[in-house]
Amino acid sequence: MTDTIPALALRALDDLAGVFRVLPETAADALVDALATARRIAIYGAGREGLQMRGFAMRLFHLGLDVSVVADMTVPPLGAGDLLFVSSGPGASNIGDALMRVAREAGARTAVVTAQPEGRTPQAADVVLTIPAQTMADDRGAAVSVLPMGSLFETAQVVLFEILILKLRDRLGETAESMRARHTNLE
Repeated sequence: MTDTIPALALRALDDLAGVFRVLPETAADALVDALATARRIAIYGAGREGLQMRGFAMRLFHLGLDVSVVADMTVPPLGAGDLLFVSSGPGASNIGDALMRVAREAGARTAVVTAQPEGRTPQAADVVLTIPAQTMADDRGAAVSVLPMGSLFETAQVVLFEILILKLRDRLGETAESMRARHTNLE
């Protein structure tokens, strides 16, 4: 690849802008509502999607929400009034499916963020947020992103999650200052 870093970055930003150009205005409304009204929230994602989900969990914590990351030893049990939020970009997650089954059996609601809403994992969820971006499920052919594999989806997650935090901040009556007050001092 002979393109310069600025040229490649601009192509990547164009790909990302294309995702948000076609994202429906109300695409995240149900998820925002589910997050704002949940008693407890547990977050799950694998690989790079999992990293984006962990970052989102951190911001939800800064908003004052009771949030945990699945697989951490301090995750409380979920039950009625709680929400399990799973990332499944390609639409199929064996571990996500199993976690959703356990959460539902305990009375919790489930939400999935995906690029493939027809996949089995989002089909089993109560709430689905679809990000119309390339994942590893569709990263071949002529019309693919300059970004490799599922990077477009994962990058769109970061941007969209920060926008969702702004929506939640307003809904919950939080401020930049109240969020900053919850930031760790152990860094």
